[in-house]
Amino acid sequence: MNQAAPRRHVFLDKAVPAAYKAAVALSEQAGAAAEAAGLDRRFVELVNLRISQINGCAFCLDLHHRNAIEAGESERRIAVLDAWSETSLFSEQEQAALQLAESITRLPEPDERTYAEDMARAVLGDEAYSAVAWVAITMNAFNRISITSHHPVK
Repeated sequence: MNQAAPRRHVFLDKAVPAAYKAAVALSEQAGAAAEAAGLDRRFVELVNLRISQINGCAFCLDLHHRNAIEAGESERRIAVLDAWSETSLFSEQEQAALQLAESITRLPEPDERTYAEDMARAVLGDEAYSAVAWVAITMNAFNRISITSHHPVK
């Protein structure tokens, strides 16, 4: 029987640190845009958590769960985040942001994307809409970095 050698993962952040550093800088700019738009850290962490749920990134779920708790988020809301649209626990602004983040993550058909974008802009305004979009884009990138790298949850 031919046994394969143990699999060694390539941590992309370590393999090409300059690219990872650029991703971190992009994330920092997205965070600054969110802050400038008046979105608090708890709000941003909800978006990060929801995207990581969709993508199935264990490393990012662990990290952003801790960050959300530190930012004042409740375990109850985190527990039902996967079904946010079925509860009244999230504000209209949070719902708009979560719907936009899901649309950016899943890239549904154009009509559904347009609806999510239009609704988010109407509720959030252009500045917060843009900030949420950049947060979602960068979170998706970090999910892919961690999933591809097989970053362990410690």
